[in-house]
Order: sequence, then structure tokens, then C-alpha cells
Amino acid sequence: MGWVVRLFERRQTWLRMLLLDLSGVAYLVFGPHDPGLPDARQWQLAVLAFGCAIALGRWPLVNFLAQTGLLTIAICVLPDETINRVGASWALVEVALWTARPLTIWLCTALLFAVYLVFGLPGSDGPVSTEIFGILLLPVGLPLLLGLVIRNTRELGRQAQLWAESEGRAARADERGAIARELHDVVAHHVASMVLRAGVARHVLPELDPRVAEVLDDVHATGTTALTDLRRLVEVLRDPAGVRDDAAITAIEPGSLPAALGAAVDTARRTGLSVEADIDEAVGTIDAVRGLAVLRLTQEALTNVAKHAGPTARARLRVTVDDDAVSWEVTDDGGAAGNEGDAVGLPPQGAWFSAPSVGPGAGSGPAGGHGLVGMRERVEVLGGELTAGPDGSGWRVGTVLPR
Repeated sequence: MGWVVRLFERRQTWLRMLLLDLSGVAYLVFGPHDPGLPDARQWQLAVLAFGCAIALGRWPLVNFLAQTGLLTIAICVLPDETINRVGASWALVEVALWTARPLTIWLCTALLFAVYLVFGLPGSDGPVSTEIFGILLLPVGLPLLLGLVIRNTRELGRQAQLWAESEGRAARADERGAIARELHDVVAHHVASMVLRAGVARHVLPELDPRVAEVLDDVHATGTTALTDLRRLVEVLRDPAGVRDDAAITAIEPGSLPAALGAAVDTARRTGLSVEADIDEAVGTIDAVRGLAVLRLTQEALTNVAKHAGPTARARLRVTVDDDAVSWEVTDDGGAAGNEGDAVGLPPQGAWFSAPSVGPGAGSGPAGGHGLVGMRERVEVLGGELTAGPDGSGWRVGTVLPR
């Protein structure tokens, strides 16, 4: 029955009128007629009715007035006005379907009923009461009822869809609230505890080796930044009204993106990586959503290079802006992880670029993370496509984020 529902959509008006016209032509050609019928006048009025149905179908009220006028003429001059009766009745169906004001629908109904009373009733042979009842039932009442039933069914379907969407939004809001509580009560709590302990260790341990002190300072700074991002994420999860779309879970000021990328590169270098950064100055002009994506992609890619290619690897970050499209890529030379992976329990070189498999331990790293999945999803939301694969002795991952 789905095709029946689609047939009564507004955009299918021309199809309904075409089917109506074809049925009228079939009646004129193959229907039971008295000898000599249909004559030229009947064909002329039928063709006018067919043409009005097609040409005026998008304007139900105008089409109804035209069909009612043709019906009036047909009753007066034709022995068989079936085509024009059907045309006027179906025009009433369309009025009941699409006219916004109920008063207009009832005035059209009254007009059609009046035409039958004034022009059709005097020539009838049966009792007046029977004829009036027949008019109310068939050419006027039934089309009105059909139009109103279809209209109400459509409205009920629309309301059901809106209700389902509302329920879905409420369910998603509950899920976001639950995630926000877990982030606040569990993750943020433990991160805050680690930051506090790193700070305490930095100040209570006497005569720290400068290299150890630098590591503790980096842990403290990184944990503080993570706490800030977690708090912002919890705020957005609790009140997503200010977020433009799911890609903008957090935001970064466009002008601060070069500095944020520089900080991500410095963090990677402190792990031992040699990172060459080629960052276009124009990245400071792109929008906040794509800027955040570039930053998160960079952080994830450099982290995975250090994890899987090893701290001795050399990596290269390139970010350029061309005609407002952002090109981003990270490459590495493979380091020593490709030869020592089996011995130390790491996945083969570049495995973090591979699509995750199903099962325990599957994913981007030894613990079965979802870094690559998250990168692909972030890129696809913004209309791009993440590509990854071998690049010489190392690996490359890159994308283009369109304007």
C-alpha cells in the first residue's frame, strides 16, 4: 500500500490527474453508450476537462471552479455528462486534500451541491428526496469524505513521525546525560587525581633529575589540558543547544589553531619523535569545526606513530589550505617498530592504519583502541575521506576537508 500513499503526495498531483484523464478517455472509447454517442460536444467538453485537470492540478481551487463550470455546461447540453461529473467530483477531492481553510472546503462543497440542485435536479425522473439523497451521497458527499480521510491520515502520519523524532531526541538526550555523568564522575575524577599526584611528586621529590622533572611537568600540563577538554565536553553533552552539529563537540578558535598544532607537535617531540611540521599560515582562517578536526587528527596520528613506529621514528606533518579546502597528512619512515613489533608485542608496522577487525584486541593498537575509526568518522562527517597506506618504508594517512 506504500504506492497508494505516495500517489496522494502533493508532488504526484500530475500523475493523479493523468490517471484520471486516461480513465476518462477509456470511458469515452470503450464505455457503454447509446448509438451516436459520444458526439463532438461530449468530446470537446471532455478534452477541456482533461486539459484543465493537467494544467490547473497544482491549484486545486482554480481547477475546481473550472471543472464545476464545465459540469454546468455539460448538464445543460449533453445527454451523458459522466466525464464532467467525475472531473468536478475529483476536483472536490483535491480541494479537501490541499486547501488550508475549512471554510473554503465547505463553500466548494455547497457550490457543487447547488449546481446539481439547480441544473441537474429539474431534469431527473425519480422522486426529489431520492435524487437529493443521491447527490449528497455520490457526486458530493463521497468525494468530500475521501479527501478528508486522506488528509487526516496524512496529518496523523506526520504527527506520528514528529512524535517518533521527539522520542528519539529525548532518548539521545538521556544517553548524552548518562555519558556526561560517567565522564564527570569517573574519567574526570581519575584524571584530576593523576594530575594532582604528578604535581605533588614534582614538588616533594628532592633533587629531581631535570629530565624527570620535565616529564612530570609535561604529565601535569597534559592532564590539566585533558581536564579542561573533559569539562567542556561534559558541558556540551548536558546542553547541546549551542552545538551546530555532532562534529562540533568542542570548539577551537580559528586564530589559535596554528599555536595548537605547534603544541601538538612539541608534545610528540617530547616522546622522542622527530617531527617535521609544514603548516600553512592560512589554517588560522578556517572555520572552528574543521580546525578542531585538523587538531584532533594531528594528535591522534602523531600518538599512533610514536606507539607503533617507535620513538626513534621520523614523522612529517603537512597542513595546507587551497581554495578553502584543507589538505592534511602525516607520514612516517617506519622507525624500528616494523622489525621489532613481534618481539615486543606490538602490531606490525603501520597496523594502526588498518581497519579494525571483530573480536577482543581488535582495532588500532595492542589494546584494541578505536583511533582510526574515530578519525574516519570525524572526516566523513565533514564530507571528506580518510586514506591510509604504505609510503616507502613507513606509512601515510591523509585527507582533504572540503569547504
